[in-house]
Amino acid sequence: MTSQTENALNRKAILKLLTDAEVSKVSRAEGEQRLVEGDEYIDLEDLESGVQLVQATPRTAPGHALPRSAASEGTWAKIVRAVASS
Repeated sequence: MTSQTENALNRKAILKLLTDAEVSKVSRAEGEQRLVEGDEYIDLEDLESGVQLVQATPRTAPGHALPRSAASEGTWAKIVRAVASS
């Protein structure tokens, strides 16, 4: 299995942790111009980087980011555990 395939599988696993309402928030966030500075996020294209902070100069395209603000505290905790164990 290639690392790109493994990354896609991990991304799907992370997205499955979201509720329908959270998926809707993430979908809306993908169309936004930028993330909120200081918010935590996970780069869905680079899960190995773990939880990151949005900086003034973005390192991740908004469409690849799963911001903490899009998930409930419980879901975010599950996502952080899943990313840490991958």
